[in-house]
Amino acid sequence: MKKAYIFPGQGAQFVGMGKDLYDNHPIAKELFENANEILGFRITDEMFSGTDEGLRKTNITQPAIFLHAVIAAKCLGNDFSPDMVAGHSLGEFSALVANGTLTFEDGLKLVYQRAMAMQEACELKPSTMAAVLGLEDEKVEEICASISSGIVVPANYNCPGQLVISGDIDAINEACEKLKAAGAKRALVLQVGGAFHSPLMKPAEEKLAKAIENTHFSQPACAVYQNVSAKAETNPEIIKANLLKQLTAPVKWTQCVHAMVTDGATVFVELGPGKVLQGLVKKIAPSSEIGA
Repeated sequence: MKKAYIFPGQGAQFVGMGKDLYDNHPIAKELFENANEILGFRITDEMFSGTDEGLRKTNITQPAIFLHAVIAAKCLGNDFSPDMVAGHSLGEFSALVANGTLTFEDGLKLVYQRAMAMQEACELKPSTMAAVLGLEDEKVEEICASISSGIVVPANYNCPGQLVISGDIDAINEACEKLKAAGAKRALVLQVGGAFHSPLMKPAEEKLAKAIENTHFSQPACAVYQNVSAKAETNPEIIKANLLKQLTAPVKWTQCVHAMVTDGATVFVELGPGKVLQGLVKKIAPSSEIGA
């Protein structure tokens, strides 16, 4: 029996997240306060008693979710013994701290720089994302490729029958109409700040490149299944390169889960706010066990 630990991405946040860890675990309190110092503001105030609107800001959301997930893993102490790890988008940074590739401090700094770079890229050009339900991936890919009014690409392969597309606003709207005409149950534009995991994030990729290059990546304690490749990776240089590509490439979550199952994962444990990934795993690999 192999245990896979999985870490959620943006969208899993909620007001009050992490307060139980802060109140009940000395190591959590220490790490949260360390994070406040590193960031230069009290992110714990935003997490524990802020507003939904405040938590939705990319520069708050991303470090908040990262902190909740990583600190939850630290609180498990010796009970945290992953055979493999993976994270959805932002969650990949949490996974890389969890398996020892990145230190807590370096992971947090990179996440914050990533959030700021993505926010700036969003402000350069109006863009968005849309969730597509009830169509095969190949059909969604085909329709995205047929759109000529702008950039639109598959961004998140979440589970069979659930794919998120990303791109220019006009192109997304056109794609949604075509997808519904092709039989999609839903093609719903999401309330997000920009076109994540698309070529429109290239300015963010360029900004983050130097930060990632200047950060030390250690040999991990176990493999990480990365969004870009959906393969088990242990080579720090490959991990580093894939982490940067992730900003403009699709999140292959369905493929990651299949790969982990093929490599022996029978139990999946989600650490961080919410239980979104648990639900996706049950749709991708119904025979898998969800652990606590």
